[in-house]
Amino acid sequence: MNILVTGSAGFVGKNLVESLKNLKQGKDRTRPDLKIEEIYEYDRSTDPKFLDGFCEKADFVFNLAGVNRPQNNEEFMTGNFGFASTLLDTLKKYKNNCPVMLSSSIQATLLGRYAQSDYGKSKLAGEELFFDYGQETGAKILVYRFPNLFGKWCRPNYNSAVATFCHNYANDLPIQVNDPSVELELLYIDDLIEEMLDALEGKEHHCEFDGVDAVGQADGRYCYAPMTHKATLGEIVALLDAFKVQPETLVMPEIAENSFAKKLYSTYLSYLPEEKTKFALKMNCDDRGSFTELLKTANCGQFSVNISKPGITKGEHWHHSKWEFFIVVAGHGLIQERKIGVDENGQPYPVRNFEVSGDKIEAIHMLPGYTHNIINLSETENLVTVMWANESFDPNHPDTFFEKVEA
Repeated sequence: MNILVTGSAGFVGKNLVESLKNLKQGKDRTRPDLKIEEIYEYDRSTDPKFLDGFCEKADFVFNLAGVNRPQNNEEFMTGNFGFASTLLDTLKKYKNNCPVMLSSSIQATLLGRYAQSDYGKSKLAGEELFFDYGQETGAKILVYRFPNLFGKWCRPNYNSAVATFCHNYANDLPIQVNDPSVELELLYIDDLIEEMLDALEGKEHHCEFDGVDAVGQADGRYCYAPMTHKATLGEIVALLDAFKVQPETLVMPEIAENSFAKKLYSTYLSYLPEEKTKFALKMNCDDRGSFTELLKTANCGQFSVNISKPGITKGEHWHHSKWEFFIVVAGHGLIQERKIGVDENGQPYPVRNFEVSGDKIEAIHMLPGYTHNIINLSETENLVTVMWANESFDPNHPDTFFEKVEA
Protein backbone atom coordinates (compact mmCIF):
# COMPACT_ATOMS: atom_id res chain seq x y z
CA MET A 1 0.00 0.00 0.00
CA ASN A 2 1.27 3.45 -0.99
CA ILE A 3 0.20 6.24 1.36
CA LEU A 4 0.18 9.98 0.69
CA VAL A 5 0.31 12.28 3.71
CA THR A 6 -0.20 15.97 2.99
CA GLY A 7 0.78 18.37 5.74
CA SER A 8 3.38 15.77 6.66
CA ALA A 9 5.59 18.19 8.58
CA GLY A 10 2.80 19.39 10.86
CA PHE A 11 1.90 18.12 14.31
CA VAL A 12 -0.47 15.35 13.21
CA GLY A 13 1.44 14.65 10.01
CA LYS A 14 4.76 14.10 11.75
CA ASN A 15 3.26 11.73 14.30
CA LEU A 16 1.43 9.81 11.57
CA VAL A 17 4.45 9.55 9.28
CA GLU A 18 6.69 8.25 12.08
CA SER A 19 4.07 5.66 13.02
CA LEU A 20 3.76 4.56 9.41
CA LYS A 21 7.54 4.24 9.16
CA ASN A 22 7.62 2.05 12.26
CA LEU A 23 5.04 -0.24 10.67
CA LYS A 24 6.80 -0.29 7.32
CA GLN A 25 10.18 -1.09 8.89
CA GLY A 26 8.77 -3.82 11.13
CA LYS A 27 9.55 -1.93 14.35
CA ASP A 28 5.83 -1.90 15.19
CA ARG A 29 4.28 -5.36 14.89
CA THR A 30 0.84 -4.51 16.26
CA ARG A 31 -0.79 -4.50 12.81
CA PRO A 32 0.64 -7.52 10.96
CA ASP A 33 -1.90 -7.32 8.14
CA LEU A 34 -1.01 -3.73 7.24
CA LYS A 35 1.58 -3.81 4.46
CA ILE A 36 3.10 -0.42 3.68
CA GLU A 37 5.26 0.04 0.60
CA GLU A 38 5.78 3.76 0.06
CA ILE A 39 5.05 6.79 2.25
CA TYR A 40 4.75 9.98 0.22
CA GLU A 41 5.34 13.05 2.38
CA TYR A 42 3.98 16.32 1.01
CA ASP A 43 4.18 19.67 2.75
CA ARG A 44 4.43 23.34 1.89
CA SER A 45 8.19 22.96 1.39
CA THR A 46 7.73 20.09 -1.10
CA ASP A 47 8.15 20.90 -4.80
CA PRO A 48 4.57 20.90 -6.20
CA LYS A 49 5.73 18.88 -9.20
CA PHE A 50 5.84 15.77 -6.95
CA LEU A 51 2.11 15.95 -6.21
CA ASP A 52 1.21 14.42 -9.58
CA GLY A 53 3.30 11.32 -9.04
CA PHE A 54 2.08 10.92 -5.49
CA CYS A 55 -1.59 11.20 -6.51
CA GLU A 56 -1.11 8.78 -9.36
CA LYS A 57 0.37 6.03 -7.17
CA ALA A 58 -1.37 6.54 -3.80
CA ASP A 59 -3.65 3.83 -2.41
CA PHE A 60 -4.78 6.01 0.51
CA VAL A 61 -4.56 9.74 1.11
CA PHE A 62 -4.40 11.49 4.49
CA ASN A 63 -5.06 15.17 3.80
CA LEU A 64 -3.73 16.95 6.87
CA ALA A 65 -2.63 20.11 5.09
CA GLY A 66 -4.20 23.33 6.27
CA VAL A 67 -3.77 26.81 7.63
CA ASN A 68 -4.37 27.58 11.32
CA ARG A 69 -2.78 30.98 11.96
CA PRO A 70 -2.60 32.97 8.70
CA GLN A 71 -1.56 36.60 8.31
CA ASN A 72 -5.10 37.45 7.24
CA ASN A 73 -8.44 35.65 7.27
CA GLU A 74 -8.56 35.30 3.49
CA GLU A 75 -5.70 32.81 3.74
CA PHE A 76 -8.01 30.38 5.59
CA MET A 77 -9.99 29.74 2.41
CA THR A 78 -6.90 29.65 0.22
CA GLY A 79 -4.99 27.29 2.47
CA ASN A 80 -7.81 25.04 3.66
CA PHE A 81 -10.05 25.03 0.59
CA GLY A 82 -7.68 25.92 -2.22
CA PHE A 83 -5.15 23.14 -1.68
CA ALA A 84 -7.93 20.61 -1.13
CA SER A 85 -9.28 21.49 -4.59
CA THR A 86 -5.83 21.02 -6.10
CA LEU A 87 -5.40 17.66 -4.38
CA LEU A 88 -8.76 16.30 -5.53
CA ASP A 89 -8.31 17.61 -9.06
CA THR A 90 -4.96 15.84 -9.26
CA LEU A 91 -6.49 12.57 -8.06
CA LYS A 92 -9.21 12.93 -10.69
CA LYS A 93 -6.60 13.65 -13.34
CA TYR A 94 -5.20 10.15 -12.77
CA LYS A 95 -8.63 8.55 -12.18
CA ASN A 96 -7.41 7.51 -8.75
CA ASN A 97 -10.48 6.83 -6.62
CA CYS A 98 -8.57 5.66 -3.54
CA PRO A 99 -9.93 6.48 -0.05
CA VAL A 100 -9.24 10.04 1.11
CA MET A 101 -9.20 11.21 4.73
CA LEU A 102 -9.77 14.89 5.54
CA SER A 103 -8.73 16.54 8.77
CA SER A 104 -11.40 19.08 9.60
CA SER A 105 -12.25 20.80 12.87
CA ILE A 106 -15.07 20.95 15.34
CA GLN A 107 -15.18 24.63 14.41
CA ALA A 108 -16.79 23.56 11.12
CA THR A 109 -20.04 23.12 13.08
CA LEU A 110 -20.19 26.96 13.23
CA LEU A 111 -22.02 26.62 16.54
CA GLY A 112 -21.63 28.61 19.75
CA ARG A 113 -18.32 30.42 19.95
CA TYR A 114 -17.45 29.05 16.50
CA ALA A 115 -20.41 30.74 14.77
CA GLN A 116 -18.36 33.50 13.13
CA SER A 117 -15.13 31.54 12.72
CA ASP A 118 -13.48 32.12 9.34
CA TYR A 119 -11.36 29.07 10.06
CA GLY A 120 -14.52 27.03 10.68
CA LYS A 121 -16.10 28.35 7.47
CA SER A 122 -13.05 27.31 5.45
CA LYS A 123 -13.09 23.86 7.05
CA LEU A 124 -16.82 23.42 6.34
CA ALA A 125 -16.24 24.40 2.71
CA GLY A 126 -13.50 21.81 2.52
CA GLU A 127 -15.78 19.14 3.97
CA GLU A 128 -18.46 19.79 1.36
CA LEU A 129 -15.85 19.75 -1.39
CA PHE A 130 -14.72 16.29 -0.27
CA PHE A 131 -18.26 14.95 0.09
CA ASP A 132 -19.08 16.20 -3.41
CA TYR A 133 -15.91 14.57 -4.72
CA GLY A 134 -16.98 11.28 -3.15
CA GLN A 135 -20.40 11.51 -4.78
CA GLU A 136 -18.83 12.27 -8.15
CA THR A 137 -16.09 9.64 -8.16
CA GLY A 138 -17.33 6.95 -5.78
CA ALA A 139 -14.20 7.35 -3.68
CA LYS A 140 -14.47 6.62 0.03
CA ILE A 141 -14.35 9.89 1.98
CA LEU A 142 -13.46 10.02 5.67
CA VAL A 143 -14.04 13.42 7.26
CA TYR A 144 -12.78 13.89 10.82
CA ARG A 145 -13.72 16.94 12.87
CA PHE A 146 -10.93 17.19 15.39
CA PRO A 147 -11.50 18.65 18.87
CA ASN A 148 -8.51 20.16 20.73
CA LEU A 149 -5.44 18.06 20.01
CA PHE A 150 -2.41 17.61 22.27
CA GLY A 151 0.71 15.48 22.52
CA LYS A 152 4.42 15.47 21.69
CA TRP A 153 5.64 17.76 18.89
CA CYS A 154 2.57 20.01 19.13
CA ARG A 155 3.60 23.62 18.47
CA PRO A 156 3.12 25.92 21.49
CA ASN A 157 1.65 29.40 21.17
CA TYR A 158 -0.07 28.33 17.98
CA ASN A 159 -3.37 26.52 18.17
CA SER A 160 -3.24 24.33 21.28
CA ALA A 161 -3.70 25.67 24.80
CA VAL A 162 -2.38 22.41 26.23
CA ALA A 163 0.81 22.65 24.17
CA THR A 164 1.30 26.23 25.31
CA PHE A 165 0.69 25.39 28.97
CA CYS A 166 3.05 22.38 28.88
CA HIS A 167 5.77 24.31 27.09
CA ASN A 168 5.54 27.27 29.45
CA TYR A 169 5.50 25.15 32.61
CA ALA A 170 8.49 23.15 31.39
CA ASN A 171 10.41 26.34 30.60
CA ASP A 172 9.40 28.40 33.68
CA LEU A 173 7.30 30.79 31.60
CA PRO A 174 4.01 32.32 32.80
CA ILE A 175 0.60 31.21 31.58
CA GLN A 176 -2.70 33.07 31.55
CA VAL A 177 -6.00 31.46 32.52
CA ASN A 178 -8.93 33.86 32.48
CA ASP A 179 -11.57 31.31 33.45
CA PRO A 180 -10.41 28.04 35.11
CA SER A 181 -13.91 26.54 34.71
CA VAL A 182 -13.74 26.49 30.89
CA GLU A 183 -13.94 22.86 29.77
CA LEU A 184 -12.13 21.48 26.74
CA GLU A 185 -12.68 18.29 24.80
CA LEU A 186 -9.21 16.90 24.22
CA LEU A 187 -7.89 14.25 21.84
CA TYR A 188 -4.42 12.81 22.49
CA ILE A 189 -2.23 12.40 19.45
CA ASP A 190 -1.55 8.67 20.01
CA ASP A 191 -5.30 7.98 20.22
CA LEU A 192 -5.82 9.92 17.01
CA ILE A 193 -3.04 8.04 15.23
CA GLU A 194 -4.56 4.71 16.30
CA GLU A 195 -7.86 5.81 14.76
CA MET A 196 -6.12 6.87 11.55
CA LEU A 197 -4.41 3.50 11.31
CA ASP A 198 -7.80 1.87 11.90
CA ALA A 199 -9.09 3.93 8.97
CA LEU A 200 -6.20 2.69 6.86
CA GLU A 201 -7.40 -0.85 7.57
CA GLY A 202 -11.02 0.04 6.81
CA LYS A 203 -12.05 -0.01 10.48
CA GLU A 204 -12.75 3.69 11.03
CA HIS A 205 -15.38 4.85 13.53
CA HIS A 206 -18.36 6.77 12.16
CA CYS A 207 -20.51 9.36 13.88
CA GLU A 208 -23.04 12.16 13.58
CA PHE A 209 -22.92 15.40 15.53
CA ASP A 210 -25.25 16.51 18.27
CA GLY A 211 -24.18 20.13 18.35
CA VAL A 212 -20.42 19.94 18.82
CA ASP A 213 -20.50 16.44 20.33
CA ALA A 214 -19.68 13.41 18.19
CA VAL A 215 -22.19 10.58 18.67
CA GLY A 216 -21.11 7.17 17.43
CA GLN A 217 -23.28 5.90 14.58
CA ALA A 218 -22.29 3.06 12.26
CA ASP A 219 -23.66 4.79 9.16
CA GLY A 220 -22.70 8.31 10.22
CA ARG A 221 -21.55 10.82 7.65
CA TYR A 222 -18.47 11.79 9.68
CA CYS A 223 -15.67 9.88 11.35
CA TYR A 224 -14.20 10.37 14.82
CA ALA A 225 -11.69 9.06 17.32
CA PRO A 226 -13.81 7.59 20.14
CA MET A 227 -11.22 8.12 22.91
CA THR A 228 -11.36 11.76 24.02
CA HIS A 229 -11.12 13.47 27.40
CA LYS A 230 -12.83 16.47 28.95
CA ALA A 231 -10.95 18.65 31.41
CA THR A 232 -11.22 22.22 32.63
CA LEU A 233 -8.37 24.67 32.34
CA GLY A 234 -8.18 24.63 36.14
CA GLU A 235 -7.77 20.84 36.21
CA ILE A 236 -5.05 21.01 33.58
CA VAL A 237 -3.13 23.63 35.53
CA ALA A 238 -3.45 21.65 38.79
CA LEU A 239 -1.92 18.59 37.12
CA LEU A 240 0.89 20.62 35.62
CA ASP A 241 1.61 22.11 39.05
CA ALA A 242 2.11 18.58 40.40
CA PHE A 243 4.26 17.53 37.43
CA LYS A 244 6.55 20.51 37.76
CA VAL A 245 7.48 19.90 41.40
CA GLN A 246 7.99 16.15 40.99
CA PRO A 247 11.81 16.44 40.84
CA GLU A 248 11.71 18.19 44.22
CA THR A 249 9.12 16.06 46.03
CA LEU A 250 9.86 12.80 44.15
CA VAL A 251 6.10 12.21 44.35
CA MET A 252 4.61 10.87 41.13
CA PRO A 253 0.92 11.85 40.84
CA GLU A 254 -1.51 8.99 40.43
CA ILE A 255 -1.67 8.24 36.72
CA ALA A 256 -4.24 5.64 35.73
CA GLU A 257 -4.05 3.69 32.48
CA ASN A 258 -5.56 5.62 29.56
CA SER A 259 -6.23 8.60 31.81
CA PHE A 260 -5.92 12.19 30.71
CA ALA A 261 -3.28 12.70 33.43
CA LYS A 262 -1.05 10.00 31.92
CA LYS A 263 -1.25 11.55 28.47
CA LEU A 264 -0.76 15.07 29.77
CA TYR A 265 2.35 14.01 31.69
CA SER A 266 3.86 12.47 28.55
CA THR A 267 3.08 15.70 26.71
CA TYR A 268 4.60 17.87 29.45
CA LEU A 269 7.82 15.83 29.49
CA SER A 270 8.27 16.29 25.74
CA TYR A 271 8.79 20.04 26.29
CA LEU A 272 11.49 19.80 28.97
CA PRO A 273 14.65 21.71 28.04
CA GLU A 274 18.01 19.97 28.21
CA GLU A 275 18.92 21.35 31.62
CA LYS A 276 15.73 19.91 33.12
CA THR A 277 16.00 16.51 31.49
CA LYS A 278 18.03 15.33 34.49
CA PHE A 279 17.82 16.26 38.16
CA ALA A 280 19.91 15.42 41.19
CA LEU A 281 18.76 13.01 43.88
CA LYS A 282 19.77 13.37 47.51
CA MET A 283 22.26 10.64 48.40
CA ASN A 284 22.46 9.98 52.12
CA CYS A 285 26.09 8.89 52.44
CA ASP A 286 28.19 7.59 55.32
CA ASP A 287 31.13 5.25 55.75
CA ARG A 288 28.86 2.25 55.10
CA GLY A 289 27.72 3.40 51.66
CA SER A 290 24.63 5.36 50.66
CA PHE A 291 20.83 5.34 50.62
CA THR A 292 18.86 7.33 48.02
CA GLU A 293 15.12 7.79 47.62
CA LEU A 294 14.24 7.50 43.94
CA LEU A 295 10.49 7.89 43.57
CA LYS A 296 7.44 8.28 45.77
CA THR A 297 3.77 7.74 44.96
CA ALA A 298 0.60 8.92 46.61
CA ASN A 299 -0.83 5.44 47.18
CA CYS A 300 1.76 2.85 46.15
CA GLY A 301 4.80 3.51 48.30
CA GLN A 302 8.29 4.50 47.26
CA PHE A 303 11.41 3.23 45.50
CA SER A 304 14.95 3.64 46.79
CA VAL A 305 18.42 2.35 46.06
CA ASN A 306 20.85 1.21 48.74
CA ILE A 307 24.60 0.85 48.18
CA SER A 308 26.57 -1.13 50.78
CA LYS A 309 30.36 -1.14 50.81
CA PRO A 310 32.26 -4.46 51.08
CA GLY A 311 31.66 -6.28 54.35
CA ILE A 312 28.99 -3.87 55.54
CA THR A 313 25.73 -4.91 57.24
CA LYS A 314 22.70 -2.62 57.00
CA GLY A 315 19.20 -2.80 58.38
CA GLU A 316 18.85 -4.66 61.67
CA HIS A 317 15.32 -3.33 62.19
CA TRP A 318 11.69 -4.35 61.85
CA HIS A 319 8.29 -2.80 61.05
CA HIS A 320 4.76 -3.26 62.41
CA SER A 321 2.90 -2.75 59.13
CA LYS A 322 5.37 -1.61 56.49
CA TRP A 323 6.55 -4.22 54.02
CA GLU A 324 9.30 -4.04 51.42
CA PHE A 325 10.97 -5.77 48.52
CA PHE A 326 14.76 -5.97 48.41
CA ILE A 327 16.13 -6.60 44.91
CA VAL A 328 19.90 -6.94 44.59
CA VAL A 329 20.99 -5.82 41.11
CA ALA A 330 24.78 -5.84 41.55
CA GLY A 331 27.19 -7.56 43.90
CA HIS A 332 26.88 -10.57 46.21
CA GLY A 333 25.06 -10.46 49.53
CA LEU A 334 23.03 -12.14 52.23
CA ILE A 335 19.57 -11.06 53.39
CA GLN A 336 18.49 -12.33 56.80
CA GLU A 337 15.08 -12.19 58.48
CA ARG A 338 13.83 -13.34 61.88
CA LYS A 339 10.37 -13.17 63.40
CA ILE A 340 10.25 -10.93 66.46
CA GLY A 341 9.80 -12.60 69.87
CA VAL A 342 10.13 -16.24 70.91
CA ASP A 343 8.34 -19.47 70.06
CA GLU A 344 6.22 -21.67 72.41
CA ASN A 345 9.43 -23.06 73.91
CA GLY A 346 10.76 -19.62 74.72
CA GLN A 347 13.38 -19.84 71.99
CA PRO A 348 14.09 -17.16 69.36
CA TYR A 349 12.55 -17.92 66.01
CA PRO A 350 14.97 -19.30 63.41
CA VAL A 351 16.75 -16.94 61.02
CA ARG A 352 15.81 -17.12 57.36
CA ASN A 353 18.84 -16.71 55.09
CA PHE A 354 18.65 -15.62 51.45
CA GLU A 355 21.87 -15.45 49.47
CA VAL A 356 21.44 -12.89 46.68
CA SER A 357 23.40 -11.76 43.66
CA GLY A 358 23.18 -9.40 40.73
CA ASP A 359 23.87 -12.41 38.54
CA LYS A 360 20.47 -13.85 39.50
CA ILE A 361 18.07 -11.04 40.27
CA GLU A 362 15.35 -11.99 42.75
CA ALA A 363 12.84 -10.07 44.87
CA ILE A 364 12.90 -10.86 48.59
CA HIS A 365 9.94 -9.91 50.83
CA MET A 366 10.74 -7.99 54.01
CA LEU A 367 7.89 -9.23 56.18
CA PRO A 368 6.02 -7.15 58.80
CA GLY A 369 7.07 -8.24 62.29
CA TYR A 370 10.39 -9.66 61.07
CA THR A 371 13.67 -7.93 61.81
CA HIS A 372 15.89 -7.97 58.77
CA ASN A 373 19.28 -6.96 57.45
CA ILE A 374 21.36 -7.07 54.28
CA ILE A 375 25.05 -8.01 54.31
CA ASN A 376 27.60 -7.39 51.58
CA LEU A 377 29.52 -10.66 51.31
CA SER A 378 32.05 -9.30 48.83
CA GLU A 379 35.45 -8.05 49.91
CA THR A 380 35.89 -5.85 46.84
CA GLU A 381 32.55 -4.91 45.27
CA ASN A 382 29.67 -2.71 46.36
CA LEU A 383 26.28 -4.33 46.90
CA VAL A 384 23.53 -2.44 45.05
CA THR A 385 19.94 -3.07 46.14
CA VAL A 386 16.78 -1.57 44.71
CA MET A 387 14.17 -1.31 47.46
CA TRP A 388 10.42 -0.81 47.32
CA ALA A 389 8.34 0.00 50.40
CA ASN A 390 4.56 -0.06 50.43
CA GLU A 391 4.41 3.44 51.92
CA SER A 392 6.52 6.55 51.64
CA PHE A 393 8.74 7.23 54.62
CA ASP A 394 7.04 9.41 57.24
CA PRO A 395 9.56 10.83 59.76
CA ASN A 396 6.69 11.47 62.20
CA HIS A 397 5.67 7.80 62.06
CA PRO A 398 8.66 5.84 60.76
CA ASP A 399 7.43 2.39 61.93
CA THR A 400 11.08 1.29 62.17
CA PHE A 401 12.56 -0.36 65.30
CA PHE A 402 16.15 -1.46 65.86
CA GLU A 403 16.82 -5.10 66.67
CA LYS A 404 19.64 -7.30 65.44
CA VAL A 405 18.66 -10.36 63.45
CA GLU A 406 21.33 -12.47 65.18
CA ALA A 407 21.84 -11.66 68.86
